[in-house]
Amino acid sequence: MTQAKIMLIDDDESLHVLVRRLAEDAGYAFCSAYGGEEGLKVLGSEKPDLLLLDVMMPGTNGFDACRQMREDGRRIPIIFLSAKGDIVDKSIGFKAGGDDYVVKPFSSDELLLRIEAHLRRHKSDLAFAKAITREGSNVTGDIEVCFNRYEVRLRGEKVDLTAKEFEILALLAASPGQVFTRAQIFEHIWGEGSDVDESSITVFIRKIREKIEDNPSQPKYLLTVWRVGYKFAERV
Repeated sequence: MTQAKIMLIDDDESLHVLVRRLAEDAGYAFCSAYGGEEGLKVLGSEKPDLLLLDVMMPGTNGFDACRQMREDGRRIPIIFLSAKGDIVDKSIGFKAGGDDYVVKPFSSDELLLRIEAHLRRHKSDLAFAKAITREGSNVTGDIEVCFNRYEVRLRGEKVDLTAKEFEILALLAASPGQVFTRAQIFEHIWGEGSDVDESSITVFIRKIREKIEDNPSQPKYLLTVWRVGYKFAERV
């Protein structure tokens, strides 16, 4: 399996030493740049999976670098690092396109946990985008999930799914065999701030099974991974 790559853009050399050690000890690949302009130049060749971006740097600061990356269409997770913890800076950072904000000095464990969480979420984001925009379909057994048509067929007959039921099924069917936790499903279907309860995922799964499974209590397609989440069968 390919290592996820973490990139740091910061003008503090001691921080490069620290973050490199943290990243590599945690099993990540690591690359870095010492300023916003340099970072923007090497970003394309390094292709990191997540970016740690200092706010206050000479020349192009972190906020401006982030804005430029988003304008260029780069969607990787960006975690701002800053010695300033006031809400004004945080507001600017999120509006610039940042995903998270860690105040220096930070706990190594906290930083690693945030990196892991954003990488996991980004992977699920990609799977969801793939599910709802890709051409074609996933045909497994008697089930066909037609992604860009928002349509599911069972033995050639259209299944009457709600939009949310389809989106959950499509998310899983786009990556057969990959396990999604309830939290991941919730985040990518409803997003943060929704008043829908995460426990409702169980209800949606049950309703989908009632529509696509011959025996909902012994599903062949929409499988439960005990104490983890759900996955779509790779084959039946």
